[in-house]
Amino acid sequence: MEQGPQYSFIPRDLLNINGIGAGMNYQTHEMDGRRQGTSSNSLGSDILDSNLHELRLEKSNILLLGPTGSGKTLLIKTLAQCLDVPFAICDCTTLTQAGYVGEDIESVIAKLLQDANFNTERAQSGIVFLDEVDKIGAVPGIHQLRDVGGEGVQQAMLKMLEGTIVNVPERGSPRKLRGELVQVDTTNILFVASGAYNGLDRLISRRKNERYLGFGVPTSESAGRRAASLADLANQSAEASAEEDNREKDILLRQVEARDLIDFGMIPEFVGRFPVLVPFHSLNQELLVRILTEPKNSLVQQYQILFGMDKVDLSFSSGALNCIARLAMERKTGARGLRAIMENLLLEAMFEVPGSDIISCHISEEVVMGKTQPVFIKGKRFEEENIEAFAEAK
Repeated sequence: MEQGPQYSFIPRDLLNINGIGAGMNYQTHEMDGRRQGTSSNSLGSDILDSNLHELRLEKSNILLLGPTGSGKTLLIKTLAQCLDVPFAICDCTTLTQAGYVGEDIESVIAKLLQDANFNTERAQSGIVFLDEVDKIGAVPGIHQLRDVGGEGVQQAMLKMLEGTIVNVPERGSPRKLRGELVQVDTTNILFVASGAYNGLDRLISRRKNERYLGFGVPTSESAGRRAASLADLANQSAEASAEEDNREKDILLRQVEARDLIDFGMIPEFVGRFPVLVPFHSLNQELLVRILTEPKNSLVQQYQILFGMDKVDLSFSSGALNCIARLAMERKTGARGLRAIMENLLLEAMFEVPGSDIISCHISEEVVMGKTQPVFIKGKRFEEENIEAFAEAK
């Protein structure tokens, strides 16, 4: 019995098929005059794009959930840059149902089309990032009232998430006036939703506890019950550290299910259109220190360049960096809290340095804790030394 040709597809090919990587600058390298016409030598994308098969890969929308400042938005921005596809960020807190004051659901696709330079084909293979999606959860107790900014927005998004034709105003035409419309198919647009979902860990803890009620002797050694108990103790104890508290919340968030999001206020139809749930863990002290120092545009390098404009060397001790990361964890603002701490820490130094004879500034752990002032080293600047040397030479 003859077997048909077997094909292997690399992830890049699968992205192209799924409509995600159509804009990538990925060119196939063909052999000059020696490429055979058999299908076994064709690339995976060529095979799947042909009409000789009935295979169709559908998209899987993604829901990111985790604490603020954990890198959800940065991850999707980086993904869109790597794939070279149109990308649009939508703030869900400004969305309302059609007919009410606020942004309509169609404005999300309009932003994507604008980022694609009004190229419909590119826009139909882009990525839409729905930020703060947890803020459109249904508010408890108003089921009989019209929730135009919560449950109403979720219902209006359903067909767009699944795949439909959205009419978007053409370039230059006002949205409120009826002009020429461009039809955009959302079937291959990848929707990525993101939210902090504060309090979701308590819902998961409650569910894990209920699972063990009424079934024989209750056991406190079970993973779910023990994790929930430890989470409650961490929340109630004043002496529990921020890192331990975050660790227990991360354990619960890893066990998130669709029913937990429904209990939070999301409607089942909306949750069902996001088959991939990705919980983000909190950033620990080590990761925050790496964020401060390792990236190309790290905060430490930014402030060193800022002080370097006044010919001043800025340095931090390892204890100071760890103390800054520890303060950010205590404030529970994630990586976003690092800049606020750095601003407060270097505010006086940034006023002292310009126009002075300071040539170096050192930040120690005691400075971060507020016990002492930054260490300034004064001396003659390089330009002043050159002027004096030139005057003496004369």
